[in-house]
Amino acid sequence: MTDTILDLGPQTRIVARLAAGVRDEQLTDVTPCPGYAVRNMLGHLIGLAVAFRDAGRKDLGVTTDTSPTAGVPDIGPGWREELPKVLDELADAWRDPGAWTGMTRAGGVDLPGAVAGAVAADELVIHAWDLARATGQEHEPEPAALQTSYGFLLAAAEDPNRGGGAFGPVVPVPADAPLLDRAVGLSGRDPAWKP
Repeated sequence: MTDTILDLGPQTRIVARLAAGVRDEQLTDVTPCPGYAVRNMLGHLIGLAVAFRDAGRKDLGVTTDTSPTAGVPDIGPGWREELPKVLDELADAWRDPGAWTGMTRAGGVDLPGAVAGAVAADELVIHAWDLARATGQEHEPEPAALQTSYGFLLAAAEDPNRGGGAFGPVVPVPADAPLLDRAVGLSGRDPAWKP
């Protein structure tokens, strides 16, 4: 996963920039994540930011116990202010070296801190790609977060107990494809996806 503390701040700022670029009329558009419109992806990003913020703080409870499959998330009227705020809080929580040690919980699953941090990086990278593709925005992930995401997804894909990718069957991608395309394929998405 990661042997060093990864600053998630650069990737959270990318997610916040992409969210700020979403136009109101795009909220009902489809995303690469099956069953999720743009508004649901934004709601998921808010929920995961809160859950991983609390996981980093080791503040375990409802936010860290809720499965990501508990229901289709949505946004409220204040989402444009809420999302950047919780993304900043997520990044701040994981700047504490203690977040990366010991055990924590996210999505109702107990995880070592370093694994949870890698999962947070992966969520931020892959869902930023989802949001960018769905809304026609340019997206270049932060390199260290992308490398961490790719490492996590590769390990998940190679785990015989998981049966493939972390989010669905792996989509084959050429070995010489850009790293983001390879990570997207490992996540179960087609890097060529367009709305």
